[in-house]
Amino acid sequence: MGGAVLEIEDLSRKFGSVVANDRISLTVRPGEVVGLLGHNGAGKTTLVSQVVGLLRPDSGSIRVAGADAIADPATARRCVALQAQAQAPIDGLTPRAAIEIAGRLRGMSPAEARAAVAVLADELDIHEWLDRRAMPNGGGLSGGVRRLTAFAMAAVAPVPLVILDEPTNDVDAARRRRLWDTVRRLGDEGAGVLLVTHNVVEAERVVDELVVLDHGKVVVAGSPAQLRGTGDQDLRLELSLHPGGDDPTESAAPVPIPYTRRVRAGRRVLLTLGADGAEAAVGWAGSLRANGLIEGYALVPSSIEDVYLAATGAAATQEEATHV
Repeated sequence: MGGAVLEIEDLSRKFGSVVANDRISLTVRPGEVVGLLGHNGAGKTTLVSQVVGLLRPDSGSIRVAGADAIADPATARRCVALQAQAQAPIDGLTPRAAIEIAGRLRGMSPAEARAAVAVLADELDIHEWLDRRAMPNGGGLSGGVRRLTAFAMAAVAPVPLVILDEPTNDVDAARRRRLWDTVRRLGDEGAGVLLVTHNVVEAERVVDELVVLDHGKVVVAGSPAQLRGTGDQDLRLELSLHPGGDDPTESAAPVPIPYTRRVRAGRRVLLTLGADGAEAAVGWAGSLRANGLIEGYALVPSSIEDVYLAATGAAATQEEATHV
């Protein structure tokens, strides 16, 4: 694990009888974007709070850029740029001023900070709001623009470790895509990035490694390709059920296609299958829809969402054994 910008080993933290983090271990290396995924209450923000010294762990170790973050939190904090889950307190400032101040605090010259603001404004498409002042009680700037400003404040200056806690909250779809591109740029330029999110589908396109938390524990970890399973040729058949309708995969008649994973999430049933089963899957799903047994279906490449739902138990039912 030499050269890592973040090394967490066997980290545990309790709040009374509630175990928020249970012997968590993870590593972020320079140039690597690591996604920390989990539902609300999985322990993600508690973990981040310990990395930046806001909480002290009950046991375990944290090293940031070689510094002991528990024994010397001030040194460790200087190596981290954090976008917290809560909105940044920028009332009274324009986005331009807030981002420039963040850069100056990180040691940038005035000219360097101004140039970095221009780059980020282009990347995030926020030029029209750069000189609009944020007012108290949410006035002046929308929640999405405030969120993009906070992200830019974390991304403005080079640091060993960037931690982004739910960076796309309140951000519109077009600018979320731009934000993810900037996250990837930060990694490509050498920063280690810890991306904390519950947005599984969008995070998959920028991360190198994924760590999934459930009830404070790491339940699955690895690269997207490793976690998807057998390979990038896997497909997902998604069946959309009628409200209160029966699940055709649970009927007495056997499912006529082979699949390697089944996950039930609300009114969706997700079946993972090989590419050679595509024709049979479309034929079967088409007949279900024609007979009114489902609302609709889609056949798409398999994604990390399938793995995430199965690993966290977010689905009502799940099956991991191969079905033939």
